[in-house]
Amino acid sequence: MTSHRRSPSPSRPDGAGPQPDSGQIGLLLLGLTTVAITLILVTAAITSAHLTRMRLLDAADGAALDAADSLDTSIYAGGLREAVALSDGSVAEAASNYLAARPVPPSMLAWEVAPGTGSPDGQTAVVRITGTAEVPFVGSLLEAAGTTVTITVESRARADLQQ
Repeated sequence: MTSHRRSPSPSRPDGAGPQPDSGQIGLLLLGLTTVAITLILVTAAITSAHLTRMRLLDAADGAALDAADSLDTSIYAGGLREAVALSDGSVAEAASNYLAARPVPPSMLAWEVAPGTGSPDGQTAVVRITGTAEVPFVGSLLEAAGTTVTITVESRARADLQQ
């Protein structure tokens, strides 16, 4: 007859019950999972804000190009120069009309022509656009805190005349 010896419990060598650090792996995994999920959500929010900035910059580029082609009526008084004559008013009006004719991109709540839009030298169109970004995952937290993500971009264009 063979005798079977009972082995002690795997939790403690003397078989007296669970080890004091039993369950620590579960807590560690919970902490690491929380950190990983937080990093993923923050990365998605930052990426969304950057894509919104790029869409806003595209709109500013288009508005600046449109404004650079908008001829100010003062050209008839001053004659032709090396570029299309512009004024602060003509640039701001052309930029506003450009934005009004386009839908607000899905990742933005609103956009508008910002102060600083105009023509500093009478030949270069400077368009500044401010937009409020809709940031996924953290947007509701920001709204609860009473703040939003506002992005301002600037674009310049000039329409040279060839003689």
